[in-house]
Amino acid sequence: MCNHFHIPLQSGSQNVLKMMQRRYKKEDYEKLIFKVSKQIEDVGIGVDVIVGFPGETEEDFLETYNFLRDLPVSYLHVFTYSERPNTKAFEMNNQVDMTERKKRNNMLRILSEKKRLQFYRKMNGKNLKVLFEHENHGGFMKGFSSNYVRIKALYNSQIINKFVTVKITEVDDNICTAENLSNNELLKLSAG
Repeated sequence: MCNHFHIPLQSGSQNVLKMMQRRYKKEDYEKLIFKVSKQIEDVGIGVDVIVGFPGETEEDFLETYNFLRDLPVSYLHVFTYSERPNTKAFEMNNQVDMTERKKRNNMLRILSEKKRLQFYRKMNGKNLKVLFEHENHGGFMKGFSSNYVRIKALYNSQIINKFVTVKITEVDDNICTAENLSNNELLKLSAG
């Protein structure tokens, strides 16, 4: 089983969650996230969030921003609310200006990149199991770890579409560099 969860939130404002007719409270969501992160080491958690829902005030948005900032999640999927005919939200008052929606989206995307980099940096020096893809990117191959960390390593056709344990040796903005562990190192890990 992967050490990765994608758990939609939509908003960190209880007011907005009510307007969206969500049947959960942000406190329940917070408890779940902390419970998962305490029970599963190095778990990756992605969050869906919508900005600019009708009636979302600046205070509601900042409540969402601060809520997400303080949660132990590894990245955000940020969506800007868009009008859809024949929906309840389409008929709602207090539509948020498109410029404001874009500003809020950008703020959460920046927060997401900070959280992703922070999460990736925690992986530096660790051994992770990775499934590598087949493409050769200038002598490197890419894949994802079980906790949804993007990894690159020297290209090796023998490990395509196989689970391989690697050691993270470097982290940059959006990818971790790894070296493959030799069979002897893997035997030491499994014995120790």
